[in-house]
Amino acid sequence: MNITGAFYALAAFAVFSTHDVVIKFLGGTYAPFQIIFFSTLFSFPLVMFMLIRDRSEGHLRPVHPWWTLFRTLAAMCNTLAAFYAFSVLPLAQVYALIFATPLVVTILSIPVLGERVGFHRWAAVVMGLVGVLVVLRPGSTEITPGHLAALSCAGFGAFASVVVRKVGREERTAVLMLYPLIANFLVMGLAMTFFYKPLPLMDLGGIGMVSILGFSGGVILIFAYRASEAAIVAPMQYSQIIWATIFGYFIFGETIDSPTVIGAGIIILSGLYIVFRESHGGHSENTPVLRTRSRASSAASFRISPFVRRGKLR
Repeated sequence: MNITGAFYALAAFAVFSTHDVVIKFLGGTYAPFQIIFFSTLFSFPLVMFMLIRDRSEGHLRPVHPWWTLFRTLAAMCNTLAAFYAFSVLPLAQVYALIFATPLVVTILSIPVLGERVGFHRWAAVVMGLVGVLVVLRPGSTEITPGHLAALSCAGFGAFASVVVRKVGREERTAVLMLYPLIANFLVMGLAMTFFYKPLPLMDLGGIGMVSILGFSGGVILIFAYRASEAAIVAPMQYSQIIWATIFGYFIFGETIDSPTVIGAGIIILSGLYIVFRESHGGHSENTPVLRTRSRASSAASFRISPFVRRGKLR
């Protein structure tokens, strides 16, 4: 068993966590629309660099226009929700709620992919949802728009991932990568006009750093999936809760309370069990959670799978 990919993945998610810290810094001053618009603008050259390597022939008209539209809207809402949640909530709480994504992927894979989910995975989903309730503590603490945004991020990200699993083999990589970028550029650019604040050079550089970190994390994640099986790489995403604790405490003065620790633990264990069931002895035909390789909540995100396959074919 090659565990090299686990070390690459740990590095990738450390980069992604740093990406989220910069967003939190900027989010204290600027609206998410403005941050996303400029980070999308800076991401275009980086993503085009990846697309230059796509030698498949074709055009940019989607084979499945409706699914592409739904996926584009979901990806755009996912990014907006993530940027807002990181701006207003403690890092650890955001990660704990976003970690519910595999649970939502499992549920959505039933109607979208025709996946058969057995008792074990359903039990893991239910336990994961219990973990979400432990983090939110409805009735004892106020559920803020930031909490709803983090949950929305998990939901929209899961939907976007399941749609890619459904049509990704038929749609060109360029279509699935460029459409969300263009949508972010146009929609966030329009919304930004109502919230725009002048950007000093230092803050503009910070937004550029968001784009570079998001892109770099994706590239390192490609190396991870090329080196090891998805069952080894995927669980490494939960290392972000460690970075959230470190960054949150030393940079933002955040502390993690017991319900967040307990709830995050339940959600993580549920996600790990779903990964285990999909990879060992389960009845999953589509393995939707294991196939969710891209980290969606970034303006510089791009599809990981095509570049992983291309590298393994060489």
